[in-house]
Amino acid sequence: MGTLTMSAKERRRAVIMAGVQAGELNLVGAAAVLGLSYRQTKRVWRRYRTAGDAGLVHRLRGRPGPRRKPPELRAQVLARHAQRYPDFGPTLAAEYLAREGWQVDHETLRRWLLAAGRWTVRRRRQRHRQWRERKPCFGAMVQLDGSHHDWFEGRRAPCVLMVMVDDATNRVWAQFFEAETTHASYDMLEGWARRYGLPQSLYVDRDSIYRCEGVGSIAEQIAGKRPQTQFGRAMEKLGVQLILANSPQAKGRVERMNGVLQDRLVKALRLAGIDDLAAANAYLAQTCLPELNQRFQVPAASAADVHQATPRGWQEALSWEVERVVQRDWTVVYQGRWYQLDRATAGLGLAGKKVTVRRLRDGRIQLERGGVKLKWRALDRRPLRVRVPAVAPTQPAVGPQKPAANHPGRLQRIGSVRKAMRRPPGGVRRVGASGRPPLRSGLPASPTRRTTNNNRTRGHCRLSSEGDISKETLI
Repeated sequence: MGTLTMSAKERRRAVIMAGVQAGELNLVGAAAVLGLSYRQTKRVWRRYRTAGDAGLVHRLRGRPGPRRKPPELRAQVLARHAQRYPDFGPTLAAEYLAREGWQVDHETLRRWLLAAGRWTVRRRRQRHRQWRERKPCFGAMVQLDGSHHDWFEGRRAPCVLMVMVDDATNRVWAQFFEAETTHASYDMLEGWARRYGLPQSLYVDRDSIYRCEGVGSIAEQIAGKRPQTQFGRAMEKLGVQLILANSPQAKGRVERMNGVLQDRLVKALRLAGIDDLAAANAYLAQTCLPELNQRFQVPAASAADVHQATPRGWQEALSWEVERVVQRDWTVVYQGRWYQLDRATAGLGLAGKKVTVRRLRDGRIQLERGGVKLKWRALDRRPLRVRVPAVAPTQPAVGPQKPAANHPGRLQRIGSVRKAMRRPPGGVRRVGASGRPPLRSGLPASPTRRTTNNNRTRGHCRLSSEGDISKETLI
């Protein structure tokens, strides 16, 4: 066996034994250098003189271990893995093989797969992270997170612990809830604000409670605003900056506090015999959190408290708000219910316009337009909309009708005039008794007098019985 297969300890022993063989060192000095007893050094020297460097190699090297699996079992397990679980990892494959009766540790299976070339070591590249200094003042930033854990060790249904940690001082506030919801986040912020005030900023993860994945409306896109969740809208209205963490490590203070509570709080609840949320929340507020803050709280770099004072009506912001269009009958529809606006709002001209419907955490409903709360009443059912059918006309509408045959207007037709004025076949034009052609209406022309330039009569006159004009008959 050459020196290439020797370990570092064995190569070091070979150098010392070569010095003993050359007379540069005795066995007592060699024992002191190797850290062995004199008797053990004598045995090492004896093996070295007998077999050389090979005598210094451990004699169990290359031999199978006493707990080694039989080669037949290894071949059967690898064949079964290739047949049914070719894309399974070692851990998952070991679980499924155990169900079939093949008891193999996942690390043993991992070594077998690596030796067979069916598995490769996947080393994830670590992401560079930079330490962030604490905020200088109490209330500058508060981290919020929900911890899902078997807090009651099976004594009740699963629940979540909402935890808030001040970044500057490590001061903690926590409460149990059935689930991590918007309502739970509202209650957590209210509990913190009642004790210390509204923080300047809130550091949260990218849960759907805090981050909206949808596409904003056209008005929001034109204004360059990103769509908001109800919690984000409430924080903007209260003046609290909402910061979304890109990783759990970014909000490491609240994550580490979750680990501390998962260890300490679980045992404390077990010893106290608590198995319901109400008693657990009372225990947190009265016993656990005061002791925790007293032990783990640190002084801030600055003594200033930068919490904001709660504005008037701030609890109304912790609600759910949507916009609805007022119908023509002055009703508003929200979540399948109808709300009738009061007659006092008629002067606002709200029909066809949008109003804000606000649902508070206690279930109350508020209707608002431009900051003005509107009066309304809830309807028991959907109002009936009566549609009046269009009345059909008694007679169908017709166009202009053709006049009757004896209508006076038909006597004035151009065709009748032309017929009355038509010349006879002889070519002589027909004239009336007065010596003039008949009128276009078909009636005979009235007799008129013929006058000359020397005998003209001015003014009105009337005919005599003979048809001649008399000067004595002038009027």
